[in-house]
Amino acid sequence: MKRSLLPWALLLLATATGPGPQPTAGALGSCSHRCGDRSGPCSCHPTCFGLGSCCLDIRDFCLEVLPYSGSMMGGKDLVVQHLNWSSPSDGVICSFKESVQTRGLVDSAGRVHCVSPLLYETGRIPFTLSMDNGRSFLRSGTWLAVHPSKVSESEKSQLVNETRWQYYGTAGTHGNLTLTWNTSALPANFITIELWGYEETGKPYSEEWTATWSYLYSLATNIHNSGYFTFTPKPAPRNYQRWEVGALRIIDSKHHAGEKDVHALWSNEHALAWHLGDDFREDPVAWARTQCLAWEEQEDQLPDFLKELPDCPCTLAQARADSGRFHTDYGCDIEHGSVCTYHPGAVHCVRSVQASPRYGSGQQCCYTAAGMQLLTADSTGGSTPDRGHDWGAPPYRVPPRVPGLSHWIYDVISFYHCCLWAPECSRYMQRRPSSDCRSYHPPRLASAFGDPHFVTFDGTNYTFNGRGEYVLLEAVLTDLRVQARAQTRTTPEGSQDRGTGLTAVAVQEGNSDVVEVRLARRDGVLQVLLNQEVLSFAEQSWMDLKGMFLSAAAGDRVSVMLSSGAGLEVNVQGPFLSVTVLLPEKFLTHTRGLLGTLNDDPTDDFTMRSGQVLPPSTSSRELFQFGADWAVENASSLLTYDSEFLVTNFLLRPKHDSTFLPLFPEEITSGPSQAAEVAELCGDNMFCRFDVAATGSTNVGNASRVAHMQHLLRAQSLQPVVSCGRLAPPLNGRKEGMSYLAGSTVHFRCDNGYSLAGAEASTCQADGTWSRPTPMCQPGHRSYAVLLSIIFGGLAVVALVALVYVFLRRRKSSTATWGSQP
Repeated sequence: MKRSLLPWALLLLATATGPGPQPTAGALGSCSHRCGDRSGPCSCHPTCFGLGSCCLDIRDFCLEVLPYSGSMMGGKDLVVQHLNWSSPSDGVICSFKESVQTRGLVDSAGRVHCVSPLLYETGRIPFTLSMDNGRSFLRSGTWLAVHPSKVSESEKSQLVNETRWQYYGTAGTHGNLTLTWNTSALPANFITIELWGYEETGKPYSEEWTATWSYLYSLATNIHNSGYFTFTPKPAPRNYQRWEVGALRIIDSKHHAGEKDVHALWSNEHALAWHLGDDFREDPVAWARTQCLAWEEQEDQLPDFLKELPDCPCTLAQARADSGRFHTDYGCDIEHGSVCTYHPGAVHCVRSVQASPRYGSGQQCCYTAAGMQLLTADSTGGSTPDRGHDWGAPPYRVPPRVPGLSHWIYDVISFYHCCLWAPECSRYMQRRPSSDCRSYHPPRLASAFGDPHFVTFDGTNYTFNGRGEYVLLEAVLTDLRVQARAQTRTTPEGSQDRGTGLTAVAVQEGNSDVVEVRLARRDGVLQVLLNQEVLSFAEQSWMDLKGMFLSAAAGDRVSVMLSSGAGLEVNVQGPFLSVTVLLPEKFLTHTRGLLGTLNDDPTDDFTMRSGQVLPPSTSSRELFQFGADWAVENASSLLTYDSEFLVTNFLLRPKHDSTFLPLFPEEITSGPSQAAEVAELCGDNMFCRFDVAATGSTNVGNASRVAHMQHLLRAQSLQPVVSCGRLAPPLNGRKEGMSYLAGSTVHFRCDNGYSLAGAEASTCQADGTWSRPTPMCQPGHRSYAVLLSIIFGGLAVVALVALVYVFLRRRKSSTATWGSQP
């Protein structure tokens, strides 16, 4: 133990350096210009706080701001924490990404403020701070710019009845419009309300293609900041009418109209129907039809982006399980009531997480309550792909990759033109057809959970309960690495179990960011680290990061979606972590590690680093050596060591603890008193039984049982299904049935005046083909069956009339005879 204290002594000695009033940039005893650097006598790296090795001035130069996030539209007031500037003499300038500068200030309490700028990208934006009017930028930090739709409603102004704003001027939509806002979000006595317009100009897919927000005009100037504004829209001057997408901005009236990068409240971006000219208001349908036809003509001249989009999953179950490549479309979410305004008939939609590589486009997939795809060819509520991915695409900033806004320009406003303002929706759907799923291949699934139990990509089940840090997955194809830390559990009585569990998982792909998810000590909640710095999800649950997206929508579950389409999910199960990895089929034959070799051959899942393959019949003790062989090497570790415990037990020691002797499966025994309880809880689940034996805790055993069941359910959801593709209805006819999966049957009918020539039904077969082709509906011909029924029906009527006539004649004759009797 004494040997491990030496590094600590050095680290503590390093903190003795005191800061000067204005340290030299890059001085080793200061964090001026050194944020993130851990070399030198003291550290400026985020891990230094837990290690006690920070330079004394780290908080003066490595900045934290609150709030730490806001809309990429800018205008957010950021307060620099821990930095007090009591006697400012020069101007404050904040420089974002070394390209956009905004004017900051020091308030009466000595707190330093910056204003976030208008950006054309999302993600973590580095910024530097100058306290000497731009002569030097010694301080740095990070700001999180988010998609406008992910910003809290309290941070935006609200278009009351937003649909009315976007239909203003169409039939029956006139009168006043109202805007409201939270006055405390913009502390000003008098405000100005402005209209800004967004456009993308230049030759598409060229260097001339640019995205621009422009100040157009003010709706109100120097009015009281009451939180409420109502007005009757007037047609905009002709030189402003080319802008059809825009947003309102509210600023303090002390700023001049259109002044950029000042404290502001923005509205949602929306269709500017209310500001369009008299030609729109006089005949909105004709105006919109003209715009729709112009869009159609332009669209036909642009490259075909559909070819590089991924196919949709075939079923709702697949779409929700394939979380590495698809994510919930918040405009149609089954977990929030299935309010699918633009997709009637759907209960849930997903979007492709990654934009297509060349054109930055996005896929959308919608599903019915029956779990089947809803296609635009069958319903206007079907899913529509996007020329501009709604979430944007790196490197952002240029069309059609600007988050949210490029999507509005190329996919949303045209939907208004063709479908909402004019009855030309078929033109839109023809150019935004739903993808079917004939080429969709579900991802491959592997999991680790409990006292670590592993289910490999090829379905092999085994237990490896080593103590240390191990490689779960390596894939040279994309340089994907997933590593995990396994520790023993301390029982409530203070003893150590003979089993271990995962307590931290880290992932990186290529030169992406490194994300680590770990159990925080003591409270057992998830903690997420980005490049070894603890993240806060107090403001945002979704983050756009370098090479990945990160979601922490639930407090006990974190999802990482990588640029390759691989996905990682980590959640809390009992006292340990449960890990699920999903890989697209392109990773076939490219993986190794504790999660096995993905090649549809479970017999080589126990492949050592050397290439030696252990047979499936390998004993648990031999498998223990297989696991030890995949211990992480210090030089390639992705995990964080930011406490004395982690440094002592994992950084300075071998990555596999060979002194730890776990419980092996063949050693499982249960006392008579526990056997009945274990049998009732676990049934035939051997993972559950093992964990109860290894830990003495039924809670741990139950957590493993639940994790294993979740793996099996997900694997079932990801089973491949056969699709025959959409079968079109006959011309002058219709079809019944919108499911095109194996076993589904589609029925055909003809319109009045037409007869069916061909099969009345067709069934999707197991080989992916239809049993019968679409029939034809022929005009003016009636089938022989119909003709025969008419003929015989007519004869029957004649015969019936004759019988009635004879009967009545006989009755009349009998009546006459009876009446003549005395």
